[in-house]
Parts: sequence; C-alpha cells; structure tokens
Amino acid sequence: MAEKREHAAAPGEEVDDATLLRAAQHDPTAFGMLYRRHLHGVYRYLLVRSGNEQDAQDLTSQTFLAAWTGSQSYRGTGTVRAWLLRIAWHKLNDHWRQSKPWLSLEAADQLADPGSPVDEHVGRRLRVERVAAALQALSPDRAEALALRLFGGLTAGEVAGVMGRSEAAVRMLLHRGLHDLQERLAPPEMAERETKHD
Repeated sequence: MAEKREHAAAPGEEVDDATLLRAAQHDPTAFGMLYRRHLHGVYRYLLVRSGNEQDAQDLTSQTFLAAWTGSQSYRGTGTVRAWLLRIAWHKLNDHWRQSKPWLSLEAADQLADPGSPVDEHVGRRLRVERVAAALQALSPDRAEALALRLFGGLTAGEVAGVMGRSEAAVRMLLHRGLHDLQERLAPPEMAERETKHD
C-alpha cells in the first residue's frame, strides 16, 4: 500500500520523475503519468532522427516498454528524461542496423497542436519538415547532438551522457551543427548574398 502512495502529491504539487519511476515498479498509474509527461519529447526526437512517422511511433512504443520493464535499471544519475532518451537512442540505433531511414512528408502531423488554427498547423508542419530534412543532411554526430538538444529537450550535459562524449565535445558539435543547420535553412537570396561577399 505504501508503494502506491509514493507518487501521491499534495494538490498543486508536482511529483518528480524519479519518484514516479520508483513508484512505477509497483503501480502502473505512476508509469502512465511519466509516459504522458515525456511522450511528446521522446516522439519528437525519434521522428526527427528516423524521418518516418510510423517508425517513430513504433520506436516510441519500444522505448517506453523498455523503460517500464527496466525501470529498476535507472540509477538516479542524471534526469529520467535523459535516461528515456538514452533508451530511445539505443532503439533507434537498433532500428538503423535493420533499415535505412527516410523522411515522410506527413511526418510533422503529430507535432502540431490539434487546437491550433489550420494556417499555424500547416506553417509549423512545413518548418518541421524543412528542419528535419536539413538535419538529415548534417554529419551524424552533429545531427544527433542537435536532435537530442532541440527536439529531445536535453541539456548539453545530458546529451553528452546519452552520446557517451564529453560535454565540451558536445558543445562543439552543437555549435558547429547549428551553424551548418542555419546555412542549410537560410533563404536562397541570403545564401547568394553571402556568396557574393566572400
């Protein structure tokens, strides 16, 4: 009984992720709360990295299943979000060993808020497609660091933990990756102006 109440909080008080994960070993509703809290970030990361909506959905399911069945493997070092994205990263690498990723034009549907106006939805969808395509064209390490940081919502230190690199190396990947991404996303007229000035 005590385990089930471990995740209960006073009204208006939010329970931290680590407490929910510990409680989830005995109470599936605690894991459900954790799932709802991190679903969007994990899915966005996997969508941008896999480039395919169906694969992202499958990999997201596999990630949360592995997290639930392996919740006792969380050691409390780093955030639960970083731990979940590390699992997602492994699932994605397993997937890539079996197939080659591609970018679906319908991939951004899940990122839009269903309550937003249609023009906002379309604009957001086009921006996400453009960013995802540009991200796929970067070097794999830079793309991975950017996806974990921008779409997964991790800090540079957390990205370093997921990628098994130093924080300084990740900061350099992020810096260079952002530069590359900005060049790829620059409007054609700006790229022409920069070429003329060089």
